[in-house]
Amino acid sequence: MASDPKVHIFEEVANHNKTKDCWLIISGKVYDVTPFMDDHPGGDEVLLSATGKDATNDFEDVGHSDSAREMMEKYYIGEIDPKTVPAKRTYIPPQQTPYNPDKTPEFVIKILQFLVPLLILGLAIAVRHYTKKE
Repeated sequence: MASDPKVHIFEEVANHNKTKDCWLIISGKVYDVTPFMDDHPGGDEVLLSATGKDATNDFEDVGHSDSAREMMEKYYIGEIDPKTVPAKRTYIPPQQTPYNPDKTPEFVIKILQFLVPLLILGLAIAVRHYTKKE
């Protein structure tokens, strides 16, 4: 590692989010993992999904080996300016339709969709049976 590492701003690092140009932020350090994209055991999709954010949790959750951690040193290109990293986003659940405890109209429609064809079929059989010449 260099004695005076280059300090990168978050926006700069976030722009490197393609297969041919991929930078990651892990534990406050910036890594250019572009040469490693084809060799990553999880595939390049895993690395690409970790771009544009602090990927420390993603990296630690997988439980990388000591040799993987040592391998990271050759991809190190500098530090991230912590003031430029956005605060963690809070999870906002998707909007859902409000719960409707009174499902009576939908229930009636479903019952009718089932019963009306049976009623028509029953009438057709009854008419056929009673109009049949013996």
